[in-house]
Amino acid sequence: MGKSMVPKRLFFTKGVGKHKERLTSFELALRDAGIAAQNLVRVSSIFPPQAKLIPRKEGLTYLHPGEVVFAVVAENTSREPHRLIASSIGVAIPSDKNMYGYLSEHHSFGETEDQAGDYAEELAAEMLATTLNVDFDPDKSWDEKKEIYRISNKIVRTANVTQSAVGDKRGLWTTTIAAAILIFE
Repeated sequence: MGKSMVPKRLFFTKGVGKHKERLTSFELALRDAGIAAQNLVRVSSIFPPQAKLIPRKEGLTYLHPGEVVFAVVAENTSREPHRLIASSIGVAIPSDKNMYGYLSEHHSFGETEDQAGDYAEELAAEMLATTLNVDFDPDKSWDEKKEIYRISNKIVRTANVTQSAVGDKRGLWTTTIAAAILIFE
């Protein structure tokens, strides 16, 4: 199996769902993300060497109902009215396409979409930077670290996909999901 199990493409997606049942709110978030008809297998956080990040619309065309799909998933849920929740996937891609990169999952309460997204992106970038021996001060701000990563020429791109939501005022379950879907074709 070896090399055939290394994904060639991946795409980001996100969604939110609200319902009186927790499981149904999760299902609705999956539907919103376009991945409810697949059997998701959660995997850890490696961006495969030579993989291509593709748009969601293109990525969804590779999926088939009932298919087993590997995914890096961030999920959060609450039934507390007005509670701010977020789910985020960050990515850091090395400039050397033969090297693997990192994906990170972040689930938070009380963070805006931008805050959660920046945090997930920073997590992925720090994991990659330590693998590539990029010298940085972990106590510096994300903007300062981004500049160091850019100057090092070892990290070509960082990004995130984040879904936030405010807990339903009537106390329905609110679920957010963000995912990186791995495609083998």
